Amino acid sequence: QVQLVESGGGLVQAGGSLRLSCTASGRTEITWTYTMGWFRQTPVKWREFVAAISWSAGSTVYSDSVAGRFTISRDGGTTVHLQMDSLIPEDTAVYYCAADTVLTGSEMMNSYEYSYWGQGTQVNVSA
Repeated sequence: QVQLVESGGGLVQAGGSLRLSCTASGRTEITWTYTMGWFRQTPVKWREFVAAISWSAGSTVYSDSVAGRFTISRDGGTTVHLQMDSLIPEDTAVYYCAADTVLTGSEMMNSYEYSYWGQGTQVNVSA
C-alpha cells in the first residue's frame, strides 16, 4: 500500500507562485517505478488533469491550460513537486497528487488509471 500526502497549498494573488509537494510513504521501495501526477477539482468540475511525470523523470506531460506556467519534477521515488507560476484565478481548486505503476502516453492524463491518491490541498488564487 502507498500513502500520498500533499502540502504547499494556500492563498496567493494572481500572478504569484506556489509550490506543491507530494510525499509517498508505505511501499516506497516500489514507488520509484511509479508515474506520479497532479489533478485538480472544483465544485463544478471533476478531477482535471494538470501534469504528470514518469518514474524516470524522462517524460512529463501537461494540460494545455497550465503548460508554460507549471513545472512538475520529482526527487527520487518518494517526492513530486508542482511549481506553479503566473497563477490565475481559474487555477483555484483542490489539487490532488496521484500515483500508479508505469503509465505511458494518454494513460498519464487519465485519473481512472491512478490507484493511489492524496487527500488534496486547497489552492486559492485571488484576482
